[in-house]
Amino acid sequence: MATYDIATIEGDGIGPEVCAATVTVLKEALGSNLLSFNQFPGGASHYVKTGQVLPQETFDACNTSHAILHGAAGLPSVTYPDGTEVGNDLHLQLRFKLDLYANVRPIRLYQGDFSPLKNRQSGDIDYIIVRENTEGLYASRGAGVLLRGEVATDTLVLTRKGVSRIAKFAFELSRKRNGAPSDGVRRMTVCDKANILRSYAFFRSVCDEVAQDYPDVAIDYAYVDAITVHLVKRPEFYDVIVAENMFGDIISDLGAATVGGMGIAPSGELGDNHGLFQGAHGSAPDIAGQNIASPLATILSGSFMLRWLGDRHNDVSLITAAERIERAVEATLANGKAIPRDLGGLASCSEVTTEICRQLK
Repeated sequence: MATYDIATIEGDGIGPEVCAATVTVLKEALGSNLLSFNQFPGGASHYVKTGQVLPQETFDACNTSHAILHGAAGLPSVTYPDGTEVGNDLHLQLRFKLDLYANVRPIRLYQGDFSPLKNRQSGDIDYIIVRENTEGLYASRGAGVLLRGEVATDTLVLTRKGVSRIAKFAFELSRKRNGAPSDGVRRMTVCDKANILRSYAFFRSVCDEVAQDYPDVAIDYAYVDAITVHLVKRPEFYDVIVAENMFGDIISDLGAATVGGMGIAPSGELGDNHGLFQGAHGSAPDIAGQNIASPLATILSGSFMLRWLGDRHNDVSLITAAERIERAVEATLANGKAIPRDLGGLASCSEVTTEICRQLK
């Protein structure tokens, strides 16, 4: 039986708590030593101690491991001289060094009453946002210009290679799904601002070129301002959405809000050879160490990791374990015995973890 090495970076704030909860659930689901979790340092707290946000030993482990599990990174008080947060550099460096070009954000409504939207039922909202992760406006981080405290510029960068591969990734993902909840249509929506900026018109044109190879997947278009309305008014229409880096960052948080918030929003940052998995939320240092953080986003990210590993290595046992975890999370939220505080309950991080493990048994 294969053993998969998982480089585990707990990070800052609530990172250690939600990461430990996820490791507990993954071990319970697999019932074996199939995964080997190896702890490595990194993040804002480590930077304060050592001056390094991503030590070389941590990067080397991430580069050679089968996958990366991350808790959370960043502390608002720990910044560089330019005012940007140090902690963000942990996953940003990994993103660029490992070419994790696809940031995948599943948006799924598990219980209707978790949504601020009216008359929504479980499963009504079920789409995935695919955010291009290495180009766009964020490619300018650390390279923008601040001129004498009077003028600041950052450059939006898009390449044919970058747009082509993220569009192909999104089309392939739609092929694996059952289509949009409203009509069952496999649909890839291009989110852009092609009516105003040449860069986004280019983004759309390259997506159109890639679409020729996917006649079985419908292509759809939405300007970024319009899609913020559509994700609230008719989220059931969407299946897979692809967007430039900054736009994808913004609409994925909006999407999370429609299903209960960041505490139930998993994510994966994927490349051709590496995958990093973490909850989409931040480090929440104000509640760190109090056992009140929700572990659900990280646990669901761990399930996502198992699916990704299972697909890559043709290992059905990993995919089966992922399915069991997702069913256990659904059962936990349905029975109401361990609802975390951000979803309106009173359960602690450890109580949510214990109930999910009980469901797995």
